[in-house]
Amino acid sequence: MTQRPDDPNHDPENDGTPDRSVHPHDPAPDDKGAEIVDLNAARSGRNADRSPSEPKPTTDDADGPVLEGEVLQVDRPGPARTDWRASLERKATSRQPLIPLWLRSRAEAIETVRWASLHYVHVAGYQVLRAPLYAGRLTVRAPRGLVRLVSGIVRWTFDLEGEPVRLAAVQRSDYEGYLKLSRQRDSRVRLRFWITGTILVTLLILAIVVTDQPSAAQWGALAVALAVLGLVGKPADRPLINRAVMASEVEKLTSDIVVRALSVLGIAGITQALSKNPKDAIRFVAPITRDGPGWRADIDLPYGVTVADVMDKRDRMASALRRPLGCIWPEGDSSIHEGRLILWVGDKDLSKTIVRSPLKQASSHDVFKGIPFGNDPRGRLVTVPLIQHNVLIGSQPGQGKTSSIRELAAGIVLDPTVEAWFHELKGTGDLDPYDKVCHRYVSGIEDEAIAYAAGSLALLRKEVMRRSAALKALPADLCPDKRVTRAIADKRSLGLHPLVCIIDECQNLFAHAEYGDKAGDDAEFIIKLGRALGVVLILATQRPDRDSLPTGISANVSIRFCLRVAGQLENDMILGTSAYKNGIRATVFVPEKDAGTGYLVGATPMPKVVKAAYLNTPETQLIADRAYALRKAAGTLSGYALGETAELTVPSYDLLADILAVVPPSEAKVWNEAIVDRLAELRPDIYGPWAALEGGAKTAQLTTVLKPYGIRTLQVWGTPEGGGKGANRIGITRDDIVTAVTQRDRGKAS
Repeated sequence: MTQRPDDPNHDPENDGTPDRSVHPHDPAPDDKGAEIVDLNAARSGRNADRSPSEPKPTTDDADGPVLEGEVLQVDRPGPARTDWRASLERKATSRQPLIPLWLRSRAEAIETVRWASLHYVHVAGYQVLRAPLYAGRLTVRAPRGLVRLVSGIVRWTFDLEGEPVRLAAVQRSDYEGYLKLSRQRDSRVRLRFWITGTILVTLLILAIVVTDQPSAAQWGALAVALAVLGLVGKPADRPLINRAVMASEVEKLTSDIVVRALSVLGIAGITQALSKNPKDAIRFVAPITRDGPGWRADIDLPYGVTVADVMDKRDRMASALRRPLGCIWPEGDSSIHEGRLILWVGDKDLSKTIVRSPLKQASSHDVFKGIPFGNDPRGRLVTVPLIQHNVLIGSQPGQGKTSSIRELAAGIVLDPTVEAWFHELKGTGDLDPYDKVCHRYVSGIEDEAIAYAAGSLALLRKEVMRRSAALKALPADLCPDKRVTRAIADKRSLGLHPLVCIIDECQNLFAHAEYGDKAGDDAEFIIKLGRALGVVLILATQRPDRDSLPTGISANVSIRFCLRVAGQLENDMILGTSAYKNGIRATVFVPEKDAGTGYLVGATPMPKVVKAAYLNTPETQLIADRAYALRKAAGTLSGYALGETAELTVPSYDLLADILAVVPPSEAKVWNEAIVDRLAELRPDIYGPWAALEGGAKTAQLTTVLKPYGIRTLQVWGTPEGGGKGANRIGITRDDIVTAVTQRDRGKAS
């Protein structure tokens, strides 16, 4: 193309004639073809000839615009320079433990040793019982062994195994080769004859010696001879000893099997990655190893694929691996990244496993060490920490929710320092065996039972307020962290022992038209503040929705256990917001088949599938009997366990306001018995039974009902209201009542 003189990109030295100086080695054009030009070299040549003042070319040629500027390398070739410490820290996240996991836990180590011991005891016992059978087999096979032994010795001594080779040499007319083989055979036979002769003479001498020995030695020698001959005569296809434990038919998990299973899940990211790079699309970050009763594979999924995508296809993966659904347990490790898959394939279906509670044989238990709750799919014990936590359990009906409650309750009642408040609002009596050790107990679905449970939460709220003040008053050396510890709980006089309230089927309480709103507020208050004060709330529901489970409760509970639920909403109500999105899905469990199996969140560093231990009614009754004996010996039975009725312990009135009404400001201190008499005149239907009590029972009644408010009694000087001699008796200070009312009203306002 010829450039015009007025073109700003026109080169005055280039008027359309090819510049041969730029490309001295290019071939000259001819009539037969066009000139071949190196465009890159031509452009670099023009740039070199251009003066600095000339504008840079922007000509729109056939091969596009020419872009000028500094070249920046985004990815430089060669290894990337990284900080050595950061690199080591990344590697440290996957360091293998120095001590095996099963040796870190004393309970798990004992369980492992116990299992191994029982296994080998079984194997030894199995073989010992079959010793006569094995002896008979050896005896029957001994003649065949004798024939095999004699024939083998003869063949070896006379070198009969070389006979076919020598005959072949004769057939080939290789006489020289035959002579060499014959000389070799003669040399071997001479040596072997002396060896065989020596052995036979030795055996003959041993036989003569044994003949002179007692009959026991002779029988022993005969047994040894028969055993040796029997082993020699053993058929190749019939082993002598039977297996005590049949070999598992479970296929060994390999990388090829895992890749095959992932490839058929229908996940677009995996399919595309495998089509582009079949070898490196799925990376195994550690060798596939045995982990408990199963195989474990640590896998990095292709870019963009998350563990949640795989968990959605758990049933298809079970089909691809040819294993029952209860054997396939994929889980993630978000501490590394969202694509790190830990695939565990068990030998045995978890749904067919019954987990036995360790508390069945326990004489006592310490709740400060947590409560053994169940096993994970790998058979490892999972413990739920109770102190400083609250627990929420949810599921569809019939999925093992009440059994989970029973296991937690067993650990609670076996600690005699724990005050148990149990409420079973289904009315089936699932927790009835524990009533003999409870401070408060109710079983029923009627309004009276709902009101009783609501009253318990109201009392617990007041107890939390009392404990807050009591804990604050403790010296710093006794309570440096301002929370209840084992040492503080053992000091019964402080009144800071653990108090655990269980409400099964709590939806019947929180959804109640009359008591639901107030009970929800009280429960939320207890969950938020009672954690460090030794007050624990355990709630269980089969209808997790906004009406039956207030959001303030579901959002603040620290430990959650979700068995089978129907959908995402119920799943996230129990396990927390975004749990379903993150792959923690209790919808994967099969109804009834996976009863007792659920996701446990908050009790372990990572969410974990757990099958809760199962306690039937007789086993629960035995635990309750041991708990009753423990508490009776420790003197910690109280409330319902001692026969106290709900009417005396759960007032449905404003006691503090009534006391202020009968005690004028002019009376700074008043006897308890005087207050009870005045209250009986104010509300005969409520306080009349109190006034009818005799002796110190009247005084003790008021002391008991004021205790949850944090009001203590003291010695008060006074005179009887009808006149008489003055005396010191148990009473209260009016200012304490005023302070309690002020704190209560302030708590309601907040």
